Amino acid sequence: MHWQVIIALVIMIPVILVPVAILWYLNGTGIFQTALKLLRKRWRKQAETALRQQESSPEDYVKYPVR
Repeated sequence: MHWQVIIALVIMIPVILVPVAILWYLNGTGIFQTALKLLRKRWRKQAETALRQQESSPEDYVKYPVR
């Protein structure tokens, strides 16, 4: 290869890869945040359901006393 081609590659590779890396980071962060939001929503719903079940059935504690 001629030295001009090597210099062009050395200059162009970071110019191409930096924007790709930034877009990849932004896309990955967005996917992560969305997944985390959905998980928090699911966890909150499960906690509310468990709390409602716990509050709605105190007779279960009478049926099965702690020994």
